[in-house]
Amino acid sequence: MGRTYAESEPMSVLDDGQWALLRAVAARVTPETAGLDATARREFQALIDLALGQRPAAVQKQFGTLLTLVRLAPLVRYGRPFDKLAPAQQDAVIAWFQDAPVTLLRKGMWGLKAMVFLGYYGRPEAAAQVGWTPSFDGNAELLARHNQRQGGDMAGGGS
Repeated sequence: MGRTYAESEPMSVLDDGQWALLRAVAARVTPETAGLDATARREFQALIDLALGQRPAAVQKQFGTLLTLVRLAPLVRYGRPFDKLAPAQQDAVIAWFQDAPVTLLRKGMWGLKAMVFLGYYGRPEAAAQVGWTPSFDGNAELLARHNQRQGGDMAGGGS
């Protein structure tokens, strides 16, 4: 059935406040995350923690800094941090970051969203709900699809 992430694995990359902010962003990016039960929430966090844990320490720190920035930047415009804003205001903050004039902020928001998608859709239950069946041999899969469309054998050398 594959690995389950429901076990109580230590969440080491982000602190509790950063996880709370990431979940608040996730609820706006992928609204289904707001309804995750405790087991699914642990799976969500474990997948993200695993992905972040495989990055260099500097990247982990940058991700944490981005979360802090996303939390505090709305103070300038709205007088409240991200997690205290109304949903429409949160959406506006996310939209600003993903379309920001500063490339680093745009890339950061897209990276943050990618982590949210990984955490949500990487869970076996969510993958099954959307009909995603990953191939762990992508090149062979692409070659087979190509050959089906072409009716020939790309690897055969063609004579």
